[in-house]
Amino acid sequence: MTCTEFLAMLDDVIDEAIAGQTRSEIETHLRGCGHCEVVLNTTRQTIEIYRCHEIYSLPTKVSERLHAAIMARCAKVR
Repeated sequence: MTCTEFLAMLDDVIDEAIAGQTRSEIETHLRGCGHCEVVLNTTRQTIEIYRCHEIYSLPTKVSERLHAAIMARCAKVR
């Protein structure tokens, strides 16, 4: 399994919706790939933090700047 394949299944991994051979492949990949292990753990922690805290609104200008920065970063990665 490659990191790209793992990342494509990250949602299902988080939701524990993968079984059988694929699950074994993921577990093997995670034992040998510290980067994917960090991604998985960080994503799980982020979800947990989000669930445990109140949601608050950002001011419109801050939200727009944040959105623009994220989109610009995504465009650079491609």
